Amino acid sequence: MPLNDEQSVLDYLKAKLKFWERQDQPTLPPEPEPEGKNKSREQANTAGAGLPGQEKPFPRQSALVETIPGPTDPSNQEIKNEATLKGVKVPQRLWPVFSLLALALALIGQRYFEPATRVVGNASIYYFLSAVFLVLAIVRKEWTLAPFPGPQPGNESLKVRRLPFYMSILLAAATFISCNGNLYTPLNVSLWALTVICFFWACWIPDPTAIPLWKRLGGFLQRESWQLSVTRWTLLVLTVVGVVIFFRIYRINSVPIEPFSDHAEKLLDVYDVTQGQTHIFFPRNTGREGFQMYLTVAVAWLFGTGLTFLSLKLGTVICGLLTLPYIYLLGKEVGGKRIGLLAVFFAGIAYWPNVISRVGLRFTIYPFFAAPVLYYLIRGLRTHNRNDFILCGLFLGMGLQGYTSFRIIPFVVLAAIGLYILHSQSRGNRQKAVIWLIIVAFMSLYIFLPLARYWQENPEMFGMRTLSRLGTSEQPLPGPWWQILLSNTWNSLRMFNWDNGGIWVHSLPGRPAFDIVSAALFLIGAALVLVRYIRQRHWLDLFLLVSIPLLQLPSTLSLAFPAENPSLNRPVAAFIPAFLIVAIALDGLLKGIEARRNRLVGTALVWIVMLGLAGWSSYNNYDLVFNQYATEFRLGAWNTSEIADVIRQFSQVNGTVDNAWVVPYPYWVDTRLVGDWLGKPTKDFALWPQDFNTTQKISAAKLFILKPEDTVNLDFLKQLYPQGILSTFHSAVINSGKDFLIFIVPPAN
Repeated sequence: MPLNDEQSVLDYLKAKLKFWERQDQPTLPPEPEPEGKNKSREQANTAGAGLPGQEKPFPRQSALVETIPGPTDPSNQEIKNEATLKGVKVPQRLWPVFSLLALALALIGQRYFEPATRVVGNASIYYFLSAVFLVLAIVRKEWTLAPFPGPQPGNESLKVRRLPFYMSILLAAATFISCNGNLYTPLNVSLWALTVICFFWACWIPDPTAIPLWKRLGGFLQRESWQLSVTRWTLLVLTVVGVVIFFRIYRINSVPIEPFSDHAEKLLDVYDVTQGQTHIFFPRNTGREGFQMYLTVAVAWLFGTGLTFLSLKLGTVICGLLTLPYIYLLGKEVGGKRIGLLAVFFAGIAYWPNVISRVGLRFTIYPFFAAPVLYYLIRGLRTHNRNDFILCGLFLGMGLQGYTSFRIIPFVVLAAIGLYILHSQSRGNRQKAVIWLIIVAFMSLYIFLPLARYWQENPEMFGMRTLSRLGTSEQPLPGPWWQILLSNTWNSLRMFNWDNGGIWVHSLPGRPAFDIVSAALFLIGAALVLVRYIRQRHWLDLFLLVSIPLLQLPSTLSLAFPAENPSLNRPVAAFIPAFLIVAIALDGLLKGIEARRNRLVGTALVWIVMLGLAGWSSYNNYDLVFNQYATEFRLGAWNTSEIADVIRQFSQVNGTVDNAWVVPYPYWVDTRLVGDWLGKPTKDFALWPQDFNTTQKISAAKLFILKPEDTVNLDFLKQLYPQGILSTFHSAVINSGKDFLIFIVPPAN
């Protein structure tokens, strides 16, 4: 409610105390600028000594943002110790002592949640004290959250081009019919592409002011001189990009070092593609969507890495890196470019998304498509631009081709639009929001058409992975479903700060999903966003909080196997809103420090806090990924690469790998992985004991590899080949139980 001449100061204070009611934040009249001061507001803001990336405040301030003029307000660069409003003195803002204490205590408390120093009692005490100081910081308005960008008028036309729209429906029907047999063909792919093109043609609204790309490129090339401007913000962005790329690709060939059975299945699927079996859905190993198979073929061709574990890892690492630009754009949508850059930094170096992308399976495809879906959806609801919803549907449909967990995203989209409609920000646009949802549904359905046909033909196979966890197809529920669901939800929500599950192939069992700094900021940020929602009732605050448990549902809904929850793979897209909340919290603290009278001291403290937290988080995450996880994985994975090296050396002497075998043993190596290391993804090096006699027909040298505990089969081989030579290979992983026996039979005379 604005403060006017008819409103008393008492009325103003009463309105401020009613924090549970959503109100427009009152603003105080700015002091007159000194005579001769002709800088624009934007220039004055840029000239300030704050951290690069701080953006000019929006006219409507957050309820957590102090409205008393401060040194960050461009119109008040030279303020007095006190601001006066109708004879009432309003004290200048204080240093955010309580905010800094709340963060420090949260960091100490989170450190006691770390497995090596876990003391739950101490952690609870420190977090309780942190909450007390956080409340005091909120009361004193120390923690200044950036406001959301205001609504922007967009092209709200509801008209479509009828001819291409009707054509898209006819082509969609033809595509659905022609996608029978679970194969992509030139015909159905062409029909599919035409369907999507016609829908774009029918619904896309061109920007009449936009200059075509070819004209812009031509104008750029025709310039006589080119100028490159490098700002502090540019340097900061380049630094963050460099650090993130280092964390994501450093030691990619050795972390993780060994593939496991899922990789063997995946490489067989990729091999099928190279042999012309262009499946829509790959039924091997309970079924998989096909996006990663085609991506790996492209990566293997582009980088010359072949059908290998490295090709799988390169493809998923690229997906992980390409997720980050959309996290940056989402950050801008929820508060500004500094929030976007902070979110990219903490997500880019984080152990959770880093490990998930490095492991070489489809997990990272979930956030890879979820991030653009969320971005175009949120931006579309703010700008009312129909094109954003078309792009949202495009990425939604593509994501459904990628990873089973992504099937929850349509419900997330429904939740977002539902929350938007229920809040005042949608006033006057609620009917349009329903139409926007229909556009998203049409576009995503058109992209989903081939899988929809497979689903219609093979419903059991298509739903096997989901239903086996949600229902009783594999085993009965271990208890009442609602009790399991509540327990799973609780375990999922606390994974950020307590326990991310016990699956060693893509996590460190028993530790939090976040590092110490991110985990502490996440809890503080969630509290701040909740308080802001209570005060402002902005739908996006509530959606940021609600989207986390929604994106975790692929893990939470593991009712038949609750021990599989929490995990880092199935709910991986939840890190997107979680790191946005981390960035919101840190940006709010930095804004609170910046808004001091002494800009020099405030700026110095901003950089100390930011670099200190960034350095601590970087060190923590480096240790988690390249020391702890690398070691844990090396100890847990079987050393098929060392077995392959022995066979490779044998083949170099004897000219073939066909006379080398691995004798299977329970819970030992996957013998197909040996072929992957040797560039033969379709060759299984297993030789079962009942087939030992068949090797006697071979006169050339023979090699048998056995587990040391397999004494029965070793004795059998010794009886067949008394001239055989036995030796033990000692693994590079000392005292890990990974040594194996080498039994060589010399060639017959």
